[in-house]
Amino acid sequence: MMGKGWKRRALFMIRNMKFQNKLMVGYLLACLIPLLSVSAIIFHQSAASLEDSSQEFAALYTSQIKTSLNDFEKEYDKVTKSVLVDNQLIYSLGDKQDLSMNELINQSVAVQSMLMRVALLKSEISTVMLVSRDNSFYQYSTATSSRVNGESLLSREWFKDLSSSPEPFFITGLHDRSYYEDKGAGAVVTVGRVLFSSGGAYAGLLLIDLDPYTLLQLDHEFVLARDKYGMSVIISNRQEEIVYHSDAASGRLSWKQVLESRFDYLKDNGNEDRITLSGNTEQGNLYIKTEIPRSKLLQKINQIKGMTVIVILLSSLIIALISFGLSITITKPIKALRRSMKQAEAGQYVPIEKEQAGDEIGSLVHSYNNMILTIRSLIKDVYIGEIKRRQAKFIALQNQINPHMLYNTLESIRMKALVNDDEEASDMIAILARMFRLALGKEGSHHSFKNELEYTELYLELQNIRFDNMFQLTISFPEEMLHCKIIPLVIQPIVENSINHGFQDHSQTMHIQIEGIWTDEGNILIRITDDGVGMTLEKQVELLTILEDAGSDKYKFGEIEESKSQGLGLKNIAERIKLQYGDQYCLTIHVGAIRGTMVEILIPKLC
Repeated sequence: MMGKGWKRRALFMIRNMKFQNKLMVGYLLACLIPLLSVSAIIFHQSAASLEDSSQEFAALYTSQIKTSLNDFEKEYDKVTKSVLVDNQLIYSLGDKQDLSMNELINQSVAVQSMLMRVALLKSEISTVMLVSRDNSFYQYSTATSSRVNGESLLSREWFKDLSSSPEPFFITGLHDRSYYEDKGAGAVVTVGRVLFSSGGAYAGLLLIDLDPYTLLQLDHEFVLARDKYGMSVIISNRQEEIVYHSDAASGRLSWKQVLESRFDYLKDNGNEDRITLSGNTEQGNLYIKTEIPRSKLLQKINQIKGMTVIVILLSSLIIALISFGLSITITKPIKALRRSMKQAEAGQYVPIEKEQAGDEIGSLVHSYNNMILTIRSLIKDVYIGEIKRRQAKFIALQNQINPHMLYNTLESIRMKALVNDDEEASDMIAILARMFRLALGKEGSHHSFKNELEYTELYLELQNIRFDNMFQLTISFPEEMLHCKIIPLVIQPIVENSINHGFQDHSQTMHIQIEGIWTDEGNILIRITDDGVGMTLEKQVELLTILEDAGSDKYKFGEIEESKSQGLGLKNIAERIKLQYGDQYCLTIHVGAIRGTMVEILIPKLC
């Protein structure tokens, strides 16, 4: 069931993908699947071949180390055996009580001469020591910094175990240099021999301290290969003590770290990320453990993998660009056709003017253009005819009202009223004349908020004369907003509606407030508030329905019947706002919980 649900969702997503995305995905899959398959096959074959070669190289490297250590053991076996020539001298070291002072001095000189001869056999030897069976200590050092404190040496645990070594020749594990007089940092390896007399009795120990670096004498090419592939070489002795660690020799680790964690390096952790090869020298004194990280040893495989990934990514990018170009070529005329259809739905009948290809889509666009031109021609005939009819009617009506004649007539009536001492009638006529001058005169051709508000104030003055100052008007507008443009007769009809429908209690003053507010988007919000009786729920629903119809009725023709009591009406204002500024601008009504009404008008800033 889960599998079927997943398939159903996948099919649903594919079916609802955009046509351009379907083309791109299909082309990418058709090209990338063969590319990925071929790349994977080539990579695996190359990786297998390189891994075999890498294993062979690792074995060769370990063999070279083994050969180098065999040579080291043989050479130092001979070096330590060279003291056996003076076996009688070595055996007599423990009989100091039977020797005179001169004999003791001669014996000491002879021992020093023997140790110096041993030190000169190999250039890397800096300190040679001899400890007799009675723990008499002799040394020869090529440098002052190589002087050893005999008592400190004899107290070392590793030294105490040497006399019981099962083999005459031995190589100790790494140990610190704290028994040297300079107490320098670092570590040394001690190579030596257990000395016996001709009768087989224990005679003493010959000790040669060596820098761990001297154990491996590798070719320069092998050293470069070791550093390149990150190889780690760990050499231990029979007692499972670390004698040499390549990471310490190369500086990646300190000798102190190796000494502190020597047992961890000798464990076999079974790490599959590392190739481990092991072996031991011919004499069996040293064991070799070579660890090679697969990521380093198989670096060429990783390079091939990286190149394969880069090739796949570049190929994918090129294929994606080609796919995108092809899909754009195919879907661009379809998108243009879709946009034009949406414009036609909104009432804008604009043909697609770009030159189209000669394929099926181009033929479809050509037919669509012909259809749009035909529809636009038909609409234009009807629309222009109706506009001209309305315009002619408006001009005829306007011509009937001669402004100059009207002003002169009103001025004559006002003078008559003054002559008859009727100042109230004179004031009303003067206000009315000013209103006509704002509505029909030159000032009305460039209508600003200042003109609109002045017209509203004049209207309210007339109403206050009529109703004995029962209306109080408060106007709050920013100075900059007063110079912005607005279509005429927007605010006054709303104030008129407030008086006609909200002023029913003639014993109480009605307050009307007009505010101009800048919105966050930079538009203008006009808020007209009154404290009248408000309206019933039925009336509120009726007005909201009328305002909702304003958006759909703004392009309708025919006679618009308006109630005389409502003037132009709220619907007329809402339709004119949408026609002039666009559908995003509107008129809304908010009714108070108990009384009062607030009308908000949103228009763009035109200054």
